[in-house]
Amino acid sequence: MDEERVIEGLRRGIAGALDASARRRAEYSSDASNYRVLPTAVVFPRGDEDVARTLEFARNNGLSVTARGAGTSVAGNAIGPGLVLDFSRHMNAVLELDPEQRVARVQPGVVLSELQRRAGAHGLRFGPDPSTQNRCTLGGMIGNNACGPHAVAWGRTSDNIRELRILDGTGAARTLAGDPSAIPGLPEFTRASLAVIRTELGRFGRQASGYGLEYLLPEHGSAVAKSFVGTEGTCGLLLEATVALVPLPQATVLTVLGYPDIATAADDVAAVMACDPIAVEGIDARLVDIVRVHRGATSGVPELPRGSGWLFVESAGDTAAEAYAAAEKLCRTVDALDSRIVTDPGVAAALWRIRAEGAGLAGRTPAGHPAWPGWEDAAVPPAHLGAYLRDFATLTKDHGVDGLLYGHIGDGCIHVRLDLPIADAPRRFRAFLQDATELVVRYGGSLSGEHGDGRARSELLSVMYSSDALDVFAGYKALFDPDNVLNPGVLVAPRPIDADLRLVGVRPIESAGGFAFPHDNGDIAMAVHRCVGVGKCRADTRATGGFMCPSYLATADEKDSTRGRARVLQEVVRGALPWSSEAVAESLDLCLSCKACRSDCPAGVDVATYKSEALYRRYRHRPRPIDHYTLGWLPRWLAVMSRMPRAVNASADIGWLRRIGMRAAGIDPRRAVPRLADRSFRRIWRDLNEQAESSSHPRAAQSATGGGAAIASADIARSPESIDGPPSPGSAVGSHRQAVASQEVLLWVDTFTDVFDPEIGLAAVQLIESLGYRVRIPERRVCCGLTWISTGQLDGARARLRATLSELDEHVRGGGIIVGLEPSCTAVLRADLPELLPEDPRAAATATAVRTLAEFLAEQPNWRPPLRTGQSVVVQPHCHQHAVLGFDADRQMLASMGINVTEVTGCCGLAGNFGMQSGHYDISVAVAENGLLRALRNADDDSILIADGFSCRTQAAQLSGRGGLHLAQFLLGE
Repeated sequence: MDEERVIEGLRRGIAGALDASARRRAEYSSDASNYRVLPTAVVFPRGDEDVARTLEFARNNGLSVTARGAGTSVAGNAIGPGLVLDFSRHMNAVLELDPEQRVARVQPGVVLSELQRRAGAHGLRFGPDPSTQNRCTLGGMIGNNACGPHAVAWGRTSDNIRELRILDGTGAARTLAGDPSAIPGLPEFTRASLAVIRTELGRFGRQASGYGLEYLLPEHGSAVAKSFVGTEGTCGLLLEATVALVPLPQATVLTVLGYPDIATAADDVAAVMACDPIAVEGIDARLVDIVRVHRGATSGVPELPRGSGWLFVESAGDTAAEAYAAAEKLCRTVDALDSRIVTDPGVAAALWRIRAEGAGLAGRTPAGHPAWPGWEDAAVPPAHLGAYLRDFATLTKDHGVDGLLYGHIGDGCIHVRLDLPIADAPRRFRAFLQDATELVVRYGGSLSGEHGDGRARSELLSVMYSSDALDVFAGYKALFDPDNVLNPGVLVAPRPIDADLRLVGVRPIESAGGFAFPHDNGDIAMAVHRCVGVGKCRADTRATGGFMCPSYLATADEKDSTRGRARVLQEVVRGALPWSSEAVAESLDLCLSCKACRSDCPAGVDVATYKSEALYRRYRHRPRPIDHYTLGWLPRWLAVMSRMPRAVNASADIGWLRRIGMRAAGIDPRRAVPRLADRSFRRIWRDLNEQAESSSHPRAAQSATGGGAAIASADIARSPESIDGPPSPGSAVGSHRQAVASQEVLLWVDTFTDVFDPEIGLAAVQLIESLGYRVRIPERRVCCGLTWISTGQLDGARARLRATLSELDEHVRGGGIIVGLEPSCTAVLRADLPELLPEDPRAAATATAVRTLAEFLAEQPNWRPPLRTGQSVVVQPHCHQHAVLGFDADRQMLASMGINVTEVTGCCGLAGNFGMQSGHYDISVAVAENGLLRALRNADDDSILIADGFSCRTQAAQLSGRGGLHLAQFLLGE
């Protein structure tokens, strides 16, 4: 058929959108699994009618239909070759919530955390709570029969379903509840299948593989709605669900039990469950170690009891005392090495986050190898779990694979991602899965405990079930979907487990001379495949300090998520798309290069770096967009303009001239032009030294600051060791003060501080020299190359960084410290420098020497910040500081000052050149609205904005009219 013409017919027939572009198909070619299947098109239905028309269209044109929520399935059951229906974009409402009846009516695309928020206002919740609850959808949970930690108390998703409205595979609307006759032929089918259903299904709580037909039994209420849960989109398209809600516990207490290892912890599960916990989770020591590494030295991972394997057990009660008594009884009952009862909610939340982060962090083994799903949620009856884990450890050792264990120990479900030999499929990959299947079946277990079978395990159901049971599964699907339109290749007539693997056929990509990718064997193909699709980039994590992903939060479009961009780049490295394709340009266009994914993505995906590399590969030795020359070479132009600041500023004040010039430069004319300082920092520094050298009076330099901060004013808070003395060459302050401390600090004078905000540099000098240090700056005008990096001009960036290393080398070799003031430039020296010049030994040494101002001050044992009790501040951490440098030193310093702090989470939206570029203004404002602007509107009129980033201060000033101070200025009380 003429595919394009046919697809156009569907586009005209629905209210929602349809996208068959190469970029969109790439974004939806995978979920969180190992599999890749390019769809024909992606449909974003706005309502039931769009779903019905899409299904009818597919049937008439020989296409399959696959339902998708957030795409967090790890089994490959949210991808398909025909039409993919994304319910998360528009069909995502809580339609009704009845607190009296304790039910909610929801559309399939509603995110679980939104339902929990709405229900929580009435003291209720939906029982199941998988770790992806801040982005997974109810439709996806119903498709997979999701569980989560609290399934031991409130059951699986299937146990919490009252009624479902669906379209079956023929397009017929069905309402499913407790009457099997809603599906023609189902009562007769059930009677004929009773023997198989009673003997092979529903043997233990986490038997999630296959169809849950045990719910059709009369003793289970003939609940056809519950039997539909876990069918993975193979039997119908969900339009609406009525779900049961449960009361929130009045009080809870977390107990952490320590054991010699995770298998020994599993041996004790019967004793734990006898104490009626509402959650029982197991954590292996190696996973805790990975969390500590990921969070950094100041991670704040709470102290755990003795042991190398732990159970996190949550007890509930009507009062805090009752919950605590239950925890004490638990500690007396179990056979643990050690225990800790946690009553502090903050500590408990930090401990639970270890478990929540597991899904992403387990994407790398302790040795740093990529680890994959595929055998990540097998379950056995809890009584056999300890023995199973020991045999599983032997199995993985025999096959030479490794991974990190965690999971729902209370009901026998274990999660693990393994460095499976996917590149060796089908030989070693298939051999391991076959042996793993036989092992779990020997223990009476299930291939899947909650994620479903999908493409990852459906073929292996023949090992777990008899041929009669497989025939029953096929018969059940045929009643709903006789023409096999819905999600073919899953569960019934499955695709081979080693077909459609995303990594097969991907070869290492030869370096083009861009980034070194040191953590990925120098291979960008391995780097972009860090994205395993867990989808945290789709979640709003600002409430817990997350910055990722600002463009997705503004647009709610998969193309603007970290995952969506990684999927497109994965198509590039496999050779399906060229670097120069429009698909790549569109995918990366709204990436702010904020680097938040570098730290917030559990898998360490770094799209900012990938974007720079992609631009480098696309434009190297080719003409570039105009803004790459204007904004990308900005330090070069500013060095010239800073010699005539008044003329430049006057030109910018002429509206028509500014608009013409900005359009010609590729800059949005709605932007104001930041004003140049009358004198740059370097000019002031030079004048101060010249005056100091020509004067014998130690205070002569004061008047040279031109009305700004008088660096050597008499009210400087000097350290006890600092005294006035004869001039000391090379420093404006040291020229009239003798610093007894001989150590010299080099202040990194970035372009933005130099030409726009020299008073920040002067304030920093004043602070540093008040501690007795001698400050110097680079003698030559050198640059970190930030703007060259962000526009992918990596050869130019390297040239500037080599010059920087030469300028800093003597200072660094002497053990000197470098203090940076602009976070983005400081982050380049800390992270990009060694990744762009990995062969230069000076790069790593220089990166180690770099400090933020707050880090430097925190290292001074005799320095304390001034008290500002009662002062209110709004703090905007720079994205690059959040992602690369860390904000803990600043946060702790401000907390010690007695001030009221509102910390903005998320990008300011300007993000260097991004918000200045034509076509980005609206999204830049939308990102600012999500954090910075909202915080400023809610702040007191007398509150102060602290923002170390030039972009952050500029965005605030231009969009809210409120200026901001750098930390250095705030500490000096300016």
